[in-house]
Amino acid sequence: MRLWLTVRVRAALAGDDGMSTAEYAIGTIAAAAFAAVLYAVVKGDTVVSALTSIVQRALSVNF
Repeated sequence: MRLWLTVRVRAALAGDDGMSTAEYAIGTIAAAAFAAVLYAVVKGDTVVSALTSIVQRALSVNF
């Protein structure tokens, strides 16, 4: 247990220079890919017609 703790503390104190840049790059690429997929889904005819019908129903409610 003590050896494990010592290894963990040393690993935490060791520098990871450049690691955050790679993580940011991968995160940015993943976000851009997700945005592209979401854009493709939203631009699809099915989604557009579903959203249009939802808005039309919301606007035609009688009070």
